[in-house]
Amino acid sequence: MSISEWIHHIADSLVARNLHIPLFALLIFFIFAEAALFVGFVLPGETSLLIGGVLAHAHVWNIWIFLLFAISAAILGDSVGYEVGKHYGLRLQKSAIGKFVGQKRWNFAEAIFERYHGGAIFFGRAQALLRALVPALAGMNRVPYRTFIKWNAAGGVVFSTIVTFLGFGFANSLATLEKYLRYWAIFFLITVFAILIFLKKKLENRLEN
Repeated sequence: MSISEWIHHIADSLVARNLHIPLFALLIFFIFAEAALFVGFVLPGETSLLIGGVLAHAHVWNIWIFLLFAISAAILGDSVGYEVGKHYGLRLQKSAIGKFVGQKRWNFAEAIFERYHGGAIFFGRAQALLRALVPALAGMNRVPYRTFIKWNAAGGVVFSTIVTFLGFGFANSLATLEKYLRYWAIFFLITVFAILIFLKKKLENRLEN
């Protein structure tokens, strides 16, 4: 059983037992933990948002209350991820993992955040792997917190609202919706990698000139 299926199973069990508040807290925790505890590597936050939207459609709770908590949890979780990157990023760079990544890649990440930090933070919310990584990278590369929180909050509001209302609107075909969101995540990640390769060549050409 995948983690996503496990959450679905737990959600069904808690709803059947009228344990709505613990279920609400569990979904909000997973949204928070996506970047704060890097849970996004194994559990996409959109799973919790979708379930929250579906259960709002079933009148388990009010969609606006869920959305308010979900957006707050997403922003707070990313802020924790930012602080982790800010305080422990240099240590990570000097570790065996950081050396394996390579100084060139760290320099490239720094150049990306120096030039395009707003867009990287905002669009980083559109894909689970990026949501787990971008806040910490922003902290590591000393993006000012005011700048980070502005773009992060905007991304949190936009993408959390979209996914929650997708769950609300497609409550009767959640499995199909999750499948298409998975395809979107793969497509978006490929697009991001293509853009990064283009920017890498562009930055290298500038350095050579």
